[in-house]
Amino acid sequence: MLRRLPAVDQLMISVRDEPLLNGIPKRVLVRSAREILEDLRREILHGGDPMAEDELQPESIRERLTRQALALQAYNLRRLINATGIVVHTNLGRSGLARAAIDHVAQTAARYTNLEFDVAEGQRGSRYSLVEALLCEATGAEAALAVNNNAGAVLLCLDALANGKEVIISRGELVEIGGSFRIPDVMRKSGAILKEVGTTNRTHLTDFQQAITTETGLLLKVHASNYAIVGFTKSVRLTEITALGRQFNIPVMEDLGSGNLIDLTRYGLAAEPTVQDSISAGVDIVTFSGDKLLGGPQAGLIVGKRHLMERIKANPLTRALRIDKMTLAALE
Repeated sequence: MLRRLPAVDQLMISVRDEPLLNGIPKRVLVRSAREILEDLRREILHGGDPMAEDELQPESIRERLTRQALALQAYNLRRLINATGIVVHTNLGRSGLARAAIDHVAQTAARYTNLEFDVAEGQRGSRYSLVEALLCEATGAEAALAVNNNAGAVLLCLDALANGKEVIISRGELVEIGGSFRIPDVMRKSGAILKEVGTTNRTHLTDFQQAITTETGLLLKVHASNYAIVGFTKSVRLTEITALGRQFNIPVMEDLGSGNLIDLTRYGLAAEPTVQDSISAGVDIVTFSGDKLLGGPQAGLIVGKRHLMERIKANPLTRALRIDKMTLAALE
């Protein structure tokens, strides 16, 4: 059966007049031919079931080559129908963009832009200023910053505000989300020192109070959006944590994750905390995603007090997590 397999050159000659393969580079065809012949050899030598006679016919091998070469030329990222019942599905790309956002992205991608140019002053500008005012208006925060994703936003804030310092967090909020993103792991990478308080199901304000030392750099609260602890539970309210932070002059940060800006109960959905609620409660820094309930592109959005935001913007990691012009266009 191995003798019946054609050589690569023979297979290439057999498909040179195939109209479906017009325009496909020769290197792609050669690669496909080699892979197909290797697969056939493997199937002959190690296949569990006897190979069908027609699989070794020249026409069958040519068709297999044509299919594989066309598949290599096709886009890997393509549309799917979401029939899961989960509207904002992480594995299916999360939120879809509004038509206005899509049009703005297309125009921005195809032309030069004022990404980092201040047209009024005729000099270099900052890409971060393009959406800062909009984020502040939407959330009530003093200042804002957009980076490439929320995990990056959390990492950046911890590094800028608590590197080498203790970060106090309730044990019940040491979350793990999809892709093995764990708050304790991100905290270690940032240089912050994890200090967990309370128990899995119950944390009191006194737990936070007793954990504060001269080495405390941040009080952290994480919204548990993908699980719930029910029954005999207790958590510390945002207003209590922010009051404690003010008492000891320690910043309070919240990772809100979902990035909700509206009252979902108006649409018959379960209540979800909003960014505005966190800012109104006195939280100093709030991070959230752009592509979940906000309905925008993948982005990590940071809003909060101006003096803390300036420290975050000045951190070297900001450049590493920089957002691109197409994401900014979609976000705007």
